[in-house]
Amino acid sequence: MNEQDKSTHPTFSMVDEALLNRESWKIFQIMAEFVEGFERLARIKPSVSMFGSARTHPDSEYYQRAERIARALSDSGFSVVSGGGPGIMEATNKGAYLGKSPSIGLNIQLPKEQVSNDYQNISLRFRHFFSRKVMFVKYASAYVVLPGGFGTLDELAEILTLVQTERTRRIPIILVGSSYWAGLVEWFKKTLVAEGAISAMDLDLFQVLAEPEEVVEAIFRYYEHRGFEPSAEEKEILLDL
Repeated sequence: MNEQDKSTHPTFSMVDEALLNRESWKIFQIMAEFVEGFERLARIKPSVSMFGSARTHPDSEYYQRAERIARALSDSGFSVVSGGGPGIMEATNKGAYLGKSPSIGLNIQLPKEQVSNDYQNISLRFRHFFSRKVMFVKYASAYVVLPGGFGTLDELAEILTLVQTERTRRIPIILVGSSYWAGLVEWFKKTLVAEGAISAMDLDLFQVLAEPEEVVEAIFRYYEHRGFEPSAEEKEILLDL
């Protein structure tokens, strides 16, 4: 292909320079989100990341259960991290806020639905989902996942994938609400394992519990013979997260 052909070929069309400049400068915005997240969260240990639907109402059983779990974790010495929005995120922050340990919100800017709740001792704001998701994982000693929609499933799939592929350290992953998660867990067993998409051992990466006391006990039991602080090997893994 000669130079004249290149100039008219779609592959070699002129780039929108203004858009390209904006994209190039965006890297500094992304860097700023990571730097602020690292600096503000690295000292908040141990912590538990909790997830659930933004659409859950305060009179919901799941809202109240999330609040009780977060309060129990906070009173047990865990900082509690949520997405900072309404629904179960609000319940999570509220429970932690009323407890003894910090309540942390990793807020995301969205066109609709995400409004920050009022129960955050530490509040960070993100424009990019991927940098926010790193913060949920990097300093978490456990993941507690309550009923939710696509966003909640996204976070669940993220941590399961990272642990399965050893891209992060092994931590307790707890699903709250057996009836809500029963169909998904059954699909994991009957389809993913049966088709060879995952191994049967991968089902041991998570557990399904109900009561706040069970959640706290499961996390402490996991760390009974080791500290909450990552080992030297785990720190190296987290450095490349």
